[in-house]
Amino acid sequence: MSNISGSIKSIQDIMRKDVGVDGDAQRISQLVWMFFLKIFDDREEEIELLEDNYKSPLPEHLRWRNWAADSEGITGDELNDFVNLQLFPTFKTGLTLDGKNGQRARVVRNVFEDAYNYMKSGTLMRQVLKKIAEIDFNNTKDRHTFGSIYEQILKDLQSAGNAGEFYTPRAVTQFIVDRVDPKLKESVLDPACGTGGFLACTIDHKRERYVKAAKDEKTLVESIHGVEKKSLPHMLCTTNMILHGIDTPTQIEHANMLSRRAYKDYGEKDRVDVIVTNPPFGGTEEDGVENQFPATYRTRETADLFMALVIKLLKVGGRAAVVLPDGFLFGEGTKTRLKETLLEQCHLHTIVRLPNGVFNPYTGIKTNILFFTKKAESEWPATEHVWYYEHPYPEGVVSYNKTKPMRFEEFKTECDWWGDEAKGFKKRVETEQAWKVSVDDIKKNNFNLDIKNPHVAEVVNHDPEELLQSYAAQQAEIQGLRDQLKSILGQALMGNSQQSGR
Repeated sequence: MSNISGSIKSIQDIMRKDVGVDGDAQRISQLVWMFFLKIFDDREEEIELLEDNYKSPLPEHLRWRNWAADSEGITGDELNDFVNLQLFPTFKTGLTLDGKNGQRARVVRNVFEDAYNYMKSGTLMRQVLKKIAEIDFNNTKDRHTFGSIYEQILKDLQSAGNAGEFYTPRAVTQFIVDRVDPKLKESVLDPACGTGGFLACTIDHKRERYVKAAKDEKTLVESIHGVEKKSLPHMLCTTNMILHGIDTPTQIEHANMLSRRAYKDYGEKDRVDVIVTNPPFGGTEEDGVENQFPATYRTRETADLFMALVIKLLKVGGRAAVVLPDGFLFGEGTKTRLKETLLEQCHLHTIVRLPNGVFNPYTGIKTNILFFTKKAESEWPATEHVWYYEHPYPEGVVSYNKTKPMRFEEFKTECDWWGDEAKGFKKRVETEQAWKVSVDDIKKNNFNLDIKNPHVAEVVNHDPEELLQSYAAQQAEIQGLRDQLKSILGQALMGNSQQSGR
């Protein structure tokens, strides 16, 4: 299994021969539920050694070891009927969700609720199962190998993705989690968690720095929370959490955080210590979602709604880091009101400006990381000035690509410069990459945060993708204003109508 790309390619080549599997997204979905069951079974083998009298939440004949592991097992129509008529119906609706193993059963049910068996040929399915069965996820080497397989799956998923869905490079997630530094007992949320990159980094970070005993591990597990609305990324995230030692990741919800509850209904018990996220940007939400939010934040642009929610859901003293496109920094209308709230209620201490190509080859849109801390009302206005840091390309690099992505080591200059928020970042100094802007200057400029590096001559941007992104952001703002006006007029007319009827 040393040639990971080759292994995935051979499995997908087998699937391409199957008339039922159409396109990359279906192939990946098919592959993921199979991998999930293998990983789940290997983890159960490990638990059986640690726990006396362990009983699986799955019926014996449906456990991976009893139908998939034997390379000479059932095949052809018999295998296909088994999967379609027994395995899927049971995993979707037939598991017992209460009792000692109810939580584990719920994880399986959640993974399979929107999963499908696209393969029509049981013979080809057996060939795929045989290749997957070769991996032992309790073997450190094989588990590490699967980390590479997982990365390959994500790259394939990115290639098959829709507009606005770009999975955050590992270097960026590592840098963000390293700087936010979630402590052991701090609750961590990614409200648009995708495949779980930020959460996986958080788990690794806490284990490396703060887990010292068995009870610490339990605290860590209970601190991780994520929400993802799309079924395939949710399935991948659940699998990712199990690979990272969270056996029952029921706290990874399959839902749309923007519509699961009205903005006003979130209270203190819903707030968390840390939020790290890269919300979908460049897209719009379905009709009605914006009505869950106050009129001042009402828009259909996904990233803006998430930003409003992030500020709302942070505890006082809570820390956040959010990846956002340039369009948020210079945008007006709803974006202006969001930035005003952000600077008033939070200490927006750092904006790291990322170079072009971080998300290549999936998008060339320029992005930024906003780091901020929620403050008590007595401390408002919370921001006096904002530090900017322009992340440079490494020497000799002019752009990132699939084979030469951004690396975590590149952030060493930021990390060395960073300083301590508790000490007011007093050690920070301006450099060719770093500069400071007062909040008064930002306010005078109508809360425009798109402030260029004063140490570098401004370059006029003619990148068509960025210009289109800017245009789309402006159109979304215009639509938001129209919707607001329509709502206000409707309410006024309704009020007049009620008065006339008296």
